[in-house]
Amino acid sequence: MKKIIFTLASWVVGVLMPCFAQHNMSADDVVDMIHKVNMHWQKTHPEHGRAFWDNAAYHTGNMEVFFLTGNPDYYDYSEAWAEHNEWKGAKSDDKANWKYSYGETDDYVLFGDYQICFQTYADLYTVKPDSQKIARAREVMEYQMSTSNKDYWWWADGLYMVMPVMTKMYKLTENPLYLKKLHEYWAYANSIMYDEEEGLYYRDAKYVYPKHKSVNGKKDFWARGDGWVLAALAKVLKDLPKTDEYRGEYIERFRTMAKAVAACQQPEGYWTRSMLDPEHAPGPETSGTAFFTYGLLWGINNGLLNQETYEPVVMKAWNYLVTVALQPDGSIGYVQPIGEKAIPGQVVDKSSTAPFGVGAFLLAACEMVRYLGL
Repeated sequence: MKKIIFTLASWVVGVLMPCFAQHNMSADDVVDMIHKVNMHWQKTHPEHGRAFWDNAAYHTGNMEVFFLTGNPDYYDYSEAWAEHNEWKGAKSDDKANWKYSYGETDDYVLFGDYQICFQTYADLYTVKPDSQKIARAREVMEYQMSTSNKDYWWWADGLYMVMPVMTKMYKLTENPLYLKKLHEYWAYANSIMYDEEEGLYYRDAKYVYPKHKSVNGKKDFWARGDGWVLAALAKVLKDLPKTDEYRGEYIERFRTMAKAVAACQQPEGYWTRSMLDPEHAPGPETSGTAFFTYGLLWGINNGLLNQETYEPVVMKAWNYLVTVALQPDGSIGYVQPIGEKAIPGQVVDKSSTAPFGVGAFLLAACEMVRYLGL
């Protein structure tokens, strides 16, 4: 099995990868780690929750592990979750009352936090096709695309929640409207959240500088929010047809973000919650760091990012993930709780975990296995 081979340059970069240097971790070792983390989560969460974003983000990671390892227990866990939720997100059937502002009740059918589940339903369908699995996804997304509205993705998280839904559903249906609306909705999101100067996304319009500033008067980019976006672009590019007219635009944005993300990594390997102002909410945070690690590794693995440039970044981030975030029992710590911003004084420690943080860790770990050449 292929091992990590350190170059002299790798040793010069900070305190790069002590766990790899000490243990010569292989792809098989990472797979073992993935099983430990995923089995721990599933054993400690035997009851299936709702099909909202926090749970659904875990399942995007779980399905990636299934595709990597082929372990049928992982497929069964996500399928049971889907069945528990009737293969739906929000459950209202009254289209006249469907909403897409923030809301957690069953009439928020068009709200992206209730659409991310369709990613997993689509993945389950690709393994065991059954029209029932994607019937609700088609009903909801095709109704949404029939409207003239373009402002469905008004917060950064929503890009991860739904952009990959559009490309996955295109692959299953070959309906070109999915790709057309993908770009229209993305263009709207860019118009209200993207900072051209920094190459990063504000969480939503409330946080745009100078209306909103960090504690030191700087632009306040929330790490998990930008992590959602970089990961979304990786997932979209994975499924997007090579011939799509906007593919070059997505690649350019992915590379611009990657450069901006790499530039504000902390020496310890993680990203602070306010990316450009470490003093705003200091200390490690796992969910943003894991999504960045996933996105950057995916870019390297698929030839979109220069390996020599980005390898030191992902290795420092991976070192943080496996020596600080990963706990001895297989839990994932230092995950900022549900929220929408970096909060000064908020405690995030080794006991701070959440399904979306575990999902992000699993995504990053799967890409590390591919990087090592399993």
